[in-house]
Amino acid sequence: MGKMVDFKRPDGQVVQGYLAEPAQAAGAPGIVVIQEWWGLNAQIKGVADRYAAAGYVALVPDLYRGKATVEAAEAEHLMTHLNFGDAAGQDVRGAAQYLKSRCPKVGVSGYCMGGALTLLAAVHVPEVDAAVVYYGYPPLEYIDASKIRIPLLGHWAVDDAPFPIANVDKLEHKLREAGVDFEFHRYQAMHAFANETAVGAHRLPITEYKPEAAATAWDRTLYFWNKRLR
Repeated sequence: MGKMVDFKRPDGQVVQGYLAEPAQAAGAPGIVVIQEWWGLNAQIKGVADRYAAAGYVALVPDLYRGKATVEAAEAEHLMTHLNFGDAAGQDVRGAAQYLKSRCPKVGVSGYCMGGALTLLAAVHVPEVDAAVVYYGYPPLEYIDASKIRIPLLGHWAVDDAPFPIANVDKLEHKLREAGVDFEFHRYQAMHAFANETAVGAHRLPITEYKPEAAATAWDRTLYFWNKRLR
């Protein structure tokens, strides 16, 4: 089980995050895990715990400063009021710096809104050594692919309504033109296919948990981290 910790942003502001550590934390690689639009909830803490069980030090920055929700309308409100540039350049970078002070290498990974922030971090956070994106991207004009110097792994849903797959094709073209080292996988699934809470009454019409796709994406992710961070 993890715990809440304080860490500093580059601008000196102190923010909180959820830290999960493996039994052997000394010398373990670090991973910044970025939340979906729901906030720092039990589901995303569970992702960090899974990373810790796999031998990684995981830190989830609290981008909403203590707020979390299960209501889509409120989640949209929280996300809309989030300054993405500040979140990527300050919160995520501060989390990466915190991990870098104790881990030899640091990755960043996020889901949905966190996927978009992961791509921005790949552009703007020099402390990051590799990145894994789950079904999320910012407006593509915000991605200066020429500044991405790290390997990327992407997991995309073919039937993703909030993040249409056609833009993933455009993103792929952009990355290829800039010579970025990337590997994208597409899954016959809807948005949030790796979120085990997107079932029954908890799922939105646009989301659906797909256990097989989630397991495949997780295996590919661990293989990627093992290759890139160890």
